[in-house]
Amino acid sequence: MDERLQQYDNKMQKSFDNLLEEFGSIRAGRANPHVLDKIRVDYYGTPTALQQVANISVPEPRMLLIQPWEPNMVREIEKAILTSDLGINPTNDGKVIRLTFPELTEERRKDLAKDVKKKGENAKVAVRNIRRDANDSLKKMSKSSDVSEDEIKQLEDEVQKLTDKYISKVDKAVEEKTKEILTV
Repeated sequence: MDERLQQYDNKMQKSFDNLLEEFGSIRAGRANPHVLDKIRVDYYGTPTALQQVANISVPEPRMLLIQPWEPNMVREIEKAILTSDLGINPTNDGKVIRLTFPELTEERRKDLAKDVKKKGENAKVAVRNIRRDANDSLKKMSKSSDVSEDEIKQLEDEVQKLTDKYISKVDKAVEEKTKEILTV
């Protein structure tokens, strides 16, 4: 790959990675510790990632067990989960917090599948915007430097191939996540 296009490849990869991260936070009936990735806990006045103040395990397919390293953090963690948009009520026994994921209804599964498709579309828009930026910079390059028209055309083709590659990766990821959500 031409080094002039490497930055655009990196940007497209970041957009794709971001999509996968978002998919990780969508719960599909099974307990997945990644749904807690965005939750911040007040740790002595500092917002801290939940993973940094507690051990998170999956003892059963639809349950997460959160064990704080400090017993006094149980209340803070519970409060952070309640104020998040997770939609699950934590139960605690003073030492650990249990999150039990309810079985998803068919309607909820369909809503989640729509959400996945929407996130996929947003990722594709981001990839196409990067393609547009790349093509704009190639047009500027053709006007200002001694790069031949053929070379510019070849670079534009490479940008399109990159775009197609990432669009198909996004489509595949959306398809897999949708299948995971709709599987009962």
